[in-house]
Amino acid sequence: MRIKFTKMHGLGNDFVVLDAVTQAVDLTPAQARFLADRHFGVGCDQILVVEQSARPDADFRYRIFNADGGEVEQCGNGARCFVRFVHEKGLTAKRAIRVETKAGLIEPRLEADGLVTVGMGMPRFEPSHVPFVTDSDALVQPLHVGADTVEITALSMGNPHAVQLVANVDAAPVAVQGPLIENHPRFPQRANAGFMQVVDRHAIRLRVYERGAGETLACGTGACAAVAVGVLRGLLDSPVKVATRGGELNIAWEGPGRPVLMTGPAVTVFDGELEL
Repeated sequence: MRIKFTKMHGLGNDFVVLDAVTQAVDLTPAQARFLADRHFGVGCDQILVVEQSARPDADFRYRIFNADGGEVEQCGNGARCFVRFVHEKGLTAKRAIRVETKAGLIEPRLEADGLVTVGMGMPRFEPSHVPFVTDSDALVQPLHVGADTVEITALSMGNPHAVQLVANVDAAPVAVQGPLIENHPRFPQRANAGFMQVVDRHAIRLRVYERGAGETLACGTGACAAVAVGVLRGLLDSPVKVATRGGELNIAWEGPGRPVLMTGPAVTVFDGELEL
């Protein structure tokens, strides 16, 4: 099967985007791993598949595959690339679209300044929605990670996150604790591990070890999750600038019952074809 693809990125969180509207795409996990491989394939953190939606209230359907070949529910940086892709490829003339994901509808919008804003839905802190195994309803909970015990807040941004505060993200044990938190038995569907440093009430620094991809240069849902945790804990006020290793996102959240809005760049790198 010969397939056309587009390489894109959002703050260095990179994607292979496949148009399944105008060509047949039926990826196996092995093919997804091949595409994501940085030595033998194209190389990316996630593969994004653009499909027609059967829902009358959605313009497109959005499927996401991590570098390990597993399909996941949500990807914030990918959502920004998604709307730029369908606009640049002439699949829609709309600058604002509604997109069906496994986690529900999202609403990305191309702004006049070239940035993209995405309505990411509401953060969910109920353990059953993450899911997170606990007998406590406390916002901050201890989690045994190897020989250490860290304090995390578990929440869902359509996908599971575990956010902890650190004094300095540069010194945070992301490579050690990240995979242990990702695969922790209290997260039955694994988790994205976020390490957040509060700079001031409107700014944080963030590193995220992503489920199925390892540490990435930026994580859109991770940024939304971190800001939601910071606001709910009384540490942050909306809007918040989130500095990642790949660049900066702007996150706005006015509190429970309100959606999280994420604004940032989406960049097309190149188009290509390859044999699967």
